[in-house]
Amino acid sequence: MPLVAKYINAYLSTIKYLNEMVAVPAAQYDLSFEQYLIMQGIAQHDGLTLTDIVAKRQVTRAAVSRQIRMLLRKQYIWQEADVTDRRRMLLHLTKRGQEVERELTDRIECRFDSWLISLGEERATEILKYMIKFDEKALTKNIMQHY
Repeated sequence: MPLVAKYINAYLSTIKYLNEMVAVPAAQYDLSFEQYLIMQGIAQHDGLTLTDIVAKRQVTRAAVSRQIRMLLRKQYIWQEADVTDRRRMLLHLTKRGQEVERELTDRIECRFDSWLISLGEERATEILKYMIKFDEKALTKNIMQHY
């Protein structure tokens, strides 16, 4: 099997695992992986904006806007206009949103901890450092844009 195929297979299985680590607990609250990430971001930085999320996640405004609309409908978040610029909408977790985000984060961390025990913290840290280094190299050297 060519090296590129091995990378693709490893990537797909890793992404699938990480997605399931979040998706299974999130499904109980009718949340997607992306919606949970938005809630987690708001929990870490109250008053986050759509633009902040787009920049951090490197996704389209339309994609984030759809997820925000769903979270508003589910009453997990609320928004208010920024007093200095009424066009900017600041995002906040509702009380229920805070409870759900905290419970999901706890459950996800518990699932991750069981994986960490199997792999070992030192090895997991090495893998993460390598992934970050690979990501930085790909971005700074524009590896993907050379083709």
